Amino acid sequence: MSSLLELREIIRRYNLLEDVDCLTQLMQTNPIAETTRAAARARAVGLVHAIRGDSNPGLMEVFLAEYGLSTDEGVALMCLAEALLRVPDAYTMSALIEDKIAPSAWGTHLGHSSSSLVNASTWALMLTGKILKDDDQAGVAAVLHGAVKRLGEPVIRTAVGRAIREMGHQFVLGRSISEAIERGGKLQKQGYTFSYDMLGEAALTARDAAKYFKAYSTAIAELAGQCTSDDIRENPGISVKLSALHPRYEVGQKGRVMRELVASTLALAQQARAAGMGFNIDSEEADRLDLSLDVIQAVLRDPSLAGWNGFGVVVQAYGKRAPYVLDWLYALAAELDRKIMVRLVKGAYWDTEIKRAQVEGLAGFPVFAQKSATDVSYLLCAGKLLAMTDRIYPQFATHNAHTVAAILEMARDKTTFEFQRLQGMGESLHNIVLRQEKTRCRIYAPVGTHRDLLAYLVRRLLENGANSSFVNQIVDVDVAAETVAADPIETWAVASGRPPAAVVQPGALFGASRQNSKGWDLHDLDDLAAIDRAREAFSNHQWQAGPMISGQVEGAGEHIVVNPARPTDRVGVVVQASATDVATALAAARDWSGALAETRGDILRHAADLYEANFGELFAVLCREAGKSPADAISELREAVDFLRFYAGEGEAAGAAPARGVITCISPWNFPLAIFTGQVAAALAAGNGVLAKPAEATGLVASIAVGLLLKAGVPQAVLQLLPGRGAVVGAVLTSDKRVNGVCFTGSTATAVTVNRAMAVEIEPHAPLIAETGGLNAMIVDSTALPEQAVRDIVNGAFRSAGQRCSALRILYLQEDIATGFLEMLTGAMDELVIGDPWAFETDVGPVISSAAKADIQGHVDQARHDGRLIKQLTAPETGSFVAPAVIRVDGIGDLKREVFGPVLHVATFKASRLNRVLDQINATGYGLTFGMHSRIDDRVNQVTQRLRMGNIYINRNQIGAIVGSQPFGGEGLSGTGPKAGGPAYVPRFKRAETVAVLPEGGKLADIKAVQGLLTAAVGKGGGVLETLDLPGPTGESNRLSTYGRGTVLCLGPGVQAATEQAQIAKANGCVPVVVAEGYSGRDGVSGILPRDVLRDLECLDLVALWSDATDLRAARMALAAREGRLIGLVTGHDLSARCRIERHICIDTTASGGNARLLAAVAN
Repeated sequence: MSSLLELREIIRRYNLLEDVDCLTQLMQTNPIAETTRAAARARAVGLVHAIRGDSNPGLMEVFLAEYGLSTDEGVALMCLAEALLRVPDAYTMSALIEDKIAPSAWGTHLGHSSSSLVNASTWALMLTGKILKDDDQAGVAAVLHGAVKRLGEPVIRTAVGRAIREMGHQFVLGRSISEAIERGGKLQKQGYTFSYDMLGEAALTARDAAKYFKAYSTAIAELAGQCTSDDIRENPGISVKLSALHPRYEVGQKGRVMRELVASTLALAQQARAAGMGFNIDSEEADRLDLSLDVIQAVLRDPSLAGWNGFGVVVQAYGKRAPYVLDWLYALAAELDRKIMVRLVKGAYWDTEIKRAQVEGLAGFPVFAQKSATDVSYLLCAGKLLAMTDRIYPQFATHNAHTVAAILEMARDKTTFEFQRLQGMGESLHNIVLRQEKTRCRIYAPVGTHRDLLAYLVRRLLENGANSSFVNQIVDVDVAAETVAADPIETWAVASGRPPAAVVQPGALFGASRQNSKGWDLHDLDDLAAIDRAREAFSNHQWQAGPMISGQVEGAGEHIVVNPARPTDRVGVVVQASATDVATALAAARDWSGALAETRGDILRHAADLYEANFGELFAVLCREAGKSPADAISELREAVDFLRFYAGEGEAAGAAPARGVITCISPWNFPLAIFTGQVAAALAAGNGVLAKPAEATGLVASIAVGLLLKAGVPQAVLQLLPGRGAVVGAVLTSDKRVNGVCFTGSTATAVTVNRAMAVEIEPHAPLIAETGGLNAMIVDSTALPEQAVRDIVNGAFRSAGQRCSALRILYLQEDIATGFLEMLTGAMDELVIGDPWAFETDVGPVISSAAKADIQGHVDQARHDGRLIKQLTAPETGSFVAPAVIRVDGIGDLKREVFGPVLHVATFKASRLNRVLDQINATGYGLTFGMHSRIDDRVNQVTQRLRMGNIYINRNQIGAIVGSQPFGGEGLSGTGPKAGGPAYVPRFKRAETVAVLPEGGKLADIKAVQGLLTAAVGKGGGVLETLDLPGPTGESNRLSTYGRGTVLCLGPGVQAATEQAQIAKANGCVPVVVAEGYSGRDGVSGILPRDVLRDLECLDLVALWSDATDLRAARMALAAREGRLIGLVTGHDLSARCRIERHICIDTTASGGNARLLAAVAN
């Protein structure tokens, strides 16, 4: 037999293997005889007939037959059940009920079910829906309808709440152990035993973990009196979730987990042993399996448990590693001379595992992609377990007649195993088996309050609600018994092992357009080892960098780079570009239009491959120069690779349109690889030359990136790097007439400075593509799941030390939940690890410099002085660390600037005054990112329609936009557009044909009249022009919508040009205001507008002027002299595109507990 260590290596080897390879090998080593399969089919058909003949089928089966995942009503009920009972206020409860019930067609289900309870529920829901629906009736009828609606709300709230509680009552045995014991007495007399599970979410805080430990311990003590048999199989048991006992149950925190979690788990196991009861370690997500096995082994090896046969482990058959986990558990039991229990389940997190693998760019899925493959795995694992009964007591958890039949056919001794079912499910099947076969059966019985049952209940609905699931079909007599009891090995063979179309492999997430970037799994020990090996050579390396130009480098002094986390760590030296170097680069610069778009695309894709191949050096320099944690380094490298591949394709799609020429790219220090690469790649893909100026703080990262791009084949004269001070390098690169455009990411104030510099010498039609800052808000209402929202808030506000332009800056909490929510939030903050980002366990690294530290901490200290500081953690004394902080404010108006660090501001709001909050957010002028946690679709729609925001995220965090899936960029003070990583970005780097109409003379226009029209136009444009569904991971909706930009000032010159401009503006959702000599329309003023007036006019969003160079420069300079947001000048045929702005909405469609659409699509 292989050693335990060898078996662990085998387990890891199978983690992401192809489905076909896994099952083919498993069927070869653990075959099931054809005679056994045939007998199982026949027995299963008989069981189906027997179940259908039962006069009392289970409620779950009947319910799902009527309200499966194929119906809008079924999904609406699931969403309602998930959220309703945690809502404390009547206002929001009524809104939630109306949102979920009113739109659905409950009448179509009336009388269809075989259950009087389900039919009664349908009748009540139909009546409720009629009361809540708005209709178009007028007069007295409408008045009465409104009165009934108002008078009915309290009654409806009570009735729906009671119905949801009653449904939960069917599946949760009791609110406490004592109540569960009392309710289970009747079933116990029938021969059932119980395994109790204390309901609740995974622990987020130490307080949560202590609460769950106490609940488990109390339950064991109360159950001890029920343990009256010397045979532990006859006694009740308890199931424990390790994630409930520790708030940081993850591989990155392994040292702490092995100290703390092993101790608490052992204490419970010792208590269970003393009581004479079974103790099961429940299943977790796939990324915790390795760590779970470490904990299990450490606990089981403790001498105090020697001779005890009550320790159990849950194994999920949908995991590709399951058979080899069984081998390891058997070997461990043999080594310890112990007998253990193994509960075999299908698996509870399938849709989550699929999404995670896609999001993280893994090489495959850790779970089978087909339900039939999971069913096959279960049978084969069951066969293995039945051959291991000398050391393992199998516990087969299933509600599937074929699975039960197959186990009965494979088993030689029915006393060596037991069946298990969930409370409220599979009653008929297991009653028959218990009566006919005399096998043991244990009921897995959840215990907890109605509030805690929600997530559990929704998960059960999701697992069993698909049309083709056994539980769904069992009472549907239209489905033949032979179909319900089909052999999964045959089903899988018919599908030829091909995964369903709905399950897209992680690498193919973006289809034929591009390969997804490679991910590294920080929960995978092999990946962790690979990262360590690759970056180790650079742990003390000192890089040398400087200007990379097509000519001789002169240099102008050196910038010494030190690690912001460890000031004694000298990272390298960057030679600064001199004025002569800048001049040399400008003289040598040329565009890349001589190469075919396909050639440019191939070179950019090759660069992407080089980036991935050199991940070790890039991870090391991102950490040591920019303070990036491993998680941040991975996401940054992946984004850079995605940019290269996405823009390569976009450049090819743009065809032969001419490039602009030479583009200056000025990138920030907070994303020194991703944004730097994105700017450069887009400009190159369009055929331009690039003069790249990186942030002074991160010149080493930029130097490595340019080196890889040059190695891939980009000519030196096409791409030149000029590190240095803004006054020396940036000032020239944004003002030299040989520059044909500027791409800039940074502060709004600096963008204004760049715009003014460009206006003086650079051609007036040269674009400034600017992505600037934001005051990013999130709203959390009382329907939100607090645990989910807190995770997203902590991630959004404190990841990357808050140094993301998309980071969460202010949280609006509905006042009804604020107190408890803040307790959870501050408790979750306590679990953060602040320290050297080189370490895998670090969550929050340093800010970029000591100057940034002083600025951010000064803001926090002022809040402390004012009595508004809710909490601040403790940071290391050495290095540029700022501890995460939470500050109380009255609203977003209290934030006078963006504090670029780990600082979260919190305000509260009344649910009835949501629009006031939205207007306050709009009033800041920023429009970058926004987040919301709510289960009310109408409320989400209200928010997204009212806000002027570039990127909106619903029921997820608001950082980490994915190229091509979530194009990123803001509006107003947050940028000019178009969105990076979107379809309009590369075309902006192409030259648009200008239109030159000679200026005409005439009288001056009435400026007050012009301003009056501009003011009157506010809010009249901006409708949706087009919406695109973008590719992305399952369980997520990504929609990019194009809107009219707003008000376009059409200056001609001349009536003909101005009229054409106005027509284009209207066609693209904008409101035109025309100023031209002789214009007589109501939407304009006759006369000539002095160009210097553009400096002061208000309420305009774009200016169209097709004139000569002198006139255009005057207009450009006047617009550049404005304060605040940048107003563009359109000089040619790109007016249609410039009239449009993009807004993106990303919705986590699994927020209510799971991915209903995916589960329904892949049930075979």
